[in-house]
Amino acid sequence: MIQSNMSMAQQIAKASIAFEKNRTGITPKSVTVVMSDNTLMITLHGALSPAEIALAKSPAGAIQVQDFHRQLFTSAATSLREEIKKITGIEVREATAEVEPKTGTVVQAFTTGTVVQVFLLAGEMPSETWSGNGAPEPGQE
Repeated sequence: MIQSNMSMAQQIAKASIAFEKNRTGITPKSVTVVMSDNTLMITLHGALSPAEIALAKSPAGAIQVQDFHRQLFTSAATSLREEIKKITGIEVREATAEVEPKTGTVVQAFTTGTVVQVFLLAGEMPSETWSGNGAPEPGQE
């Protein structure tokens, strides 16, 4: 595990930005890192080139951009998986990427056999409004 003054989330964000810049040549505008149980979600905002954004304006072009980024992520994700293991001390079992071409957002999910559903909200939600883990209370199943 890497020791630093940065939190694990900050280290993963930094590694993810470097990974994205290395594989696409584009530095994302911002990055969000969220960990819940055994699922790590990295959201890269502003990660598409102007040409990709223009191409994605048509449905066929959007599919091309999504397919390109999925394939690129699959072929290059080993280095980011290794970096995440160095930072967290935990091996990554699965990794996938999804692209929202209209907003230029790339979501990278690292899971352990879980189905991940991603919904990108149009605005920020204050963290204090969230509590619990989504599991039903005893007797409410």
